[in-house]
Amino acid sequence: MPKLYLVPTPVGNLEDMTFRAVRILKEVDLILAEDTRTTRILLKHFDIQNKMCAHHKFNEHRTLQTTLAGIKAGGSVALVSDAGTPGISDPGFLLVRECVAQGIEVECLPGATAFVPALVNSGLPMDRFCFEGFLPQKKGRQTRLKELSEETRTLIFYESPFRVLKTLSQLAESMGEDRQVSVSREISKIYEETVRGSLKETISHFSVNEPRGEFVIILSGKNKTCPANASGKNKFQYIE
Repeated sequence: MPKLYLVPTPVGNLEDMTFRAVRILKEVDLILAEDTRTTRILLKHFDIQNKMCAHHKFNEHRTLQTTLAGIKAGGSVALVSDAGTPGISDPGFLLVRECVAQGIEVECLPGATAFVPALVNSGLPMDRFCFEGFLPQKKGRQTRLKELSEETRTLIFYESPFRVLKTLSQLAESMGEDRQVSVSREISKIYEETVRGSLKETISHFSVNEPRGEFVIILSGKNKTCPANASGKNKFQYIE
């Protein structure tokens, strides 16, 4: 039936793909992919041979009307990103917003997203959290860091290997080097790793261990209970 499907794809291990996601990708009339080269590998692995077009932040405004017209004409479309759930620090919001505005049904499948396992694995409070995604690279970065320094919920950031050390250092400058943090990289991949401790400790770790892979930074909020250090020993510090 005419519909937009948002289909999560594995952030690492291909075994994380759901049966339902594979079925939907085989049944839809068109697959919109953030990077067709990356998605082609996934489709080949699961023997999915449907038509595919590129849909990314550089062309999503141009492809929007064509996609909407196709769905209104009776077509079904699936949107996938390179990894994880579309719309979470990836293209998707614009298309979903227009579908909702025009009465087109939207269905998001449950599935992989990098920050959930990183948060659950962190040992930091997860009852209330604030997802920030990628911080502004230049304009507004320091302002945002200052605002977040007063946030009491657990904070979640995405970061590239090229900027992770800089980001950890700036977090320490804004929030104090004793603030507890859990840094996960390569979620669900062969070299998955989580480093826990204070910002000072994790900065020291990545200063001598070259950051590689995609990172999720889980940072304790202000006045939060702070658990395990980088050595893995349970060490809870209660901040008044």
